[in-house]
Amino acid sequence: MDVASPSGLTGEGGHDAPFYLPLGEERAVFEAAFRNRLPLLLKGPTGCGKTRFVNHMASRLGRPIYTVACHDDLSAADLVGRYLLKGDETLWIDGPLTRAVRQGAICYLDEVVEARKDVSVVLHPLTDDRRILPIDRTGETLEAPPGFMLVVSYNPGYQNILKTLKPSTRQRFLALEFDFPPEAAEIEIVAAESGLSPDRVAPLVRLGGKLRALKGQDLEEGVSTRLLVYAATLIRDGMAIERAIEVALIQPLSDDDEVKRGLRDLVVAVYG
Repeated sequence: MDVASPSGLTGEGGHDAPFYLPLGEERAVFEAAFRNRLPLLLKGPTGCGKTRFVNHMASRLGRPIYTVACHDDLSAADLVGRYLLKGDETLWIDGPLTRAVRQGAICYLDEVVEARKDVSVVLHPLTDDRRILPIDRTGETLEAPPGFMLVVSYNPGYQNILKTLKPSTRQRFLALEFDFPPEAAEIEIVAAESGLSPDRVAPLVRLGGKLRALKGQDLEEGVSTRLLVYAATLIRDGMAIERAIEVALIQPLSDDDEVKRGLRDLVVAVYG
């Protein structure tokens, strides 16, 4: 199943689970939440594997998944649905949350704190023992079937007073905290994802660790595992190491020329 809307919301279903290296009991927690029909909140920095984990678990459980990338303009109507004019008719079109409830799918709201505040009001009835989705515009009240699961994520490092989950919302979810993997695990992940040999990935991962140490000083955010995979993929494809690091790590991390010079000096210190 592949569904896309003009709002950039997508639904997808998979069979072979995407590669994911578990670092703890996160798979067991997700499976327990699914069995017991409990919503789940994932917390962690950008690019540490939250979305990959959810896609992996959806495939592992054999459930279709609707992934919604939340943003400032995302409203409750975008999730639930709206009436649209088609020819001479006015038709009701379900949003991704409604489709997920009807189908008994997983609905994953990525960076949920970015969405408008009315979104949390829609989610509340789905995150308690009622597990219902009232659709005021159509007069329907949908009961979520056993296969439905609500998963949301956010990056606590980007929170501010205007963009945070209220305690009344946060306490409706089980929660898992994600972080970047330990060095040995990250080498395995980057090698598996990029096809670059572990011995060539190792210095790249060490560089990533040093770049993360600059978070809060010269950098707002540390380098993600995703960007390390990008750099390794370019190197495996034949690009020179220096150029791959420039376009996959240095340029995405900062626009400040002085900061970028400092990052390049760090690259020289790691690679020689």
